[in-house]
Amino acid sequence: MRAHHQRNSSLVTDLAATIAAIPSAIRMVLEPKTGTQCDYGSFEDTRPLQDPIANGAEPPGATETNGGVPEADDLSQEPLIPQEWALKFPPSPRRLSPTHVKIDMPTPALRDKTSFPPEKLKTFYAFILMSCSMVATTVTLALVHEKVPDRSEAGPLPDVVLDHIEENQFGWGLYSSEILIMCATTTTFLVVFFHKHRFIVGRRVFLILCLLYLMRCVTMSVTVLPMANKTYYCSPKANSTSFLLIAGRALHLLSGFGLSINGQHTYCGDYLYSGHTVILVLCYLVIQEYTPRRCRLLHWLAWSAALAGMVFILISRAHYTVDVVVAYYVTTRLFWIYHTLANNMELKQSGPNNFLGRVWWFPAFRYFEANVSAVVPKQFEWPFPRRLFAKHPNREC
Repeated sequence: MRAHHQRNSSLVTDLAATIAAIPSAIRMVLEPKTGTQCDYGSFEDTRPLQDPIANGAEPPGATETNGGVPEADDLSQEPLIPQEWALKFPPSPRRLSPTHVKIDMPTPALRDKTSFPPEKLKTFYAFILMSCSMVATTVTLALVHEKVPDRSEAGPLPDVVLDHIEENQFGWGLYSSEILIMCATTTTFLVVFFHKHRFIVGRRVFLILCLLYLMRCVTMSVTVLPMANKTYYCSPKANSTSFLLIAGRALHLLSGFGLSINGQHTYCGDYLYSGHTVILVLCYLVIQEYTPRRCRLLHWLAWSAALAGMVFILISRAHYTVDVVVAYYVTTRLFWIYHTLANNMELKQSGPNNFLGRVWWFPAFRYFEANVSAVVPKQFEWPFPRRLFAKHPNREC
């Protein structure tokens, strides 16, 4: 009994001596809470490091598994691990080795600046190109107006839809389609304006519109179709052309933005292909591409507006059916080809196997999309700096 009491007393004495020695050798370090760290920090040994292998000493309390080699993952789960063990037992391959390579991961803000640079000057250039193509379209229409066959000499061409619609049966259709155009363009402008990468999206829309209007200049001038509606008002022909005459007609058309609802579109011959259909379809494609998938109601409304606008154009006999079909086909294919090239980095380089790189506008595409290195995310932000609306410290109200 006395021996047992003496043994317990010695154990208590040894334990007290061990606890008294801990504060001088180990201190607690508070660390942020993460998935791989304890909730209350970790202990750091402040004693000088010694190589146990060089001294021939075995770390106390070490357990050997797998043939005498302790498991590093088991040791890492212990709350207190002497640093001398790191010299004897190397980390597992899953952990960083002394020769690891550090990879700097950019922050989201830096990544947006490097992958999606605004390049406002390029956006301005794209806007200038679009403006020039619109002027070219109006000039072409001013010239084509003199070549339109007289209604007394050539009637409307046979058409699968127009043959079943009488003159002025749906005269309100053209104005209705233009109201839908104004609503669609306003919505598209708001989508682009509030988009986080509005300058990238904006110059894409400008360049696509530029290409569509330039191709429309070609198709409108090479083949002049007779009037589809005998009652539609057309300005009298001058039977001659001059620079001042064409310039005056072009300015007259531009003042009305190419719409008939304001009474400025009084020149005829712009049939193949339909400019109204181009705007309606392009607005839907932009809204559908650059807004999140959860905006299904907005997508459905844009699609319905485009479809209803094309139907109104046909029933008002403002265009032939072929004009609407070709406009839809050209707009959708150009938009999809452009974004296929823009969203695949390997297709931005011309090569023998990249047949999309053989389109005639590919050099312009490479210039405007050279620094966009990823798919543009569908994100929105407030476009105005917050400091403009913040209260100034010196203001009284």
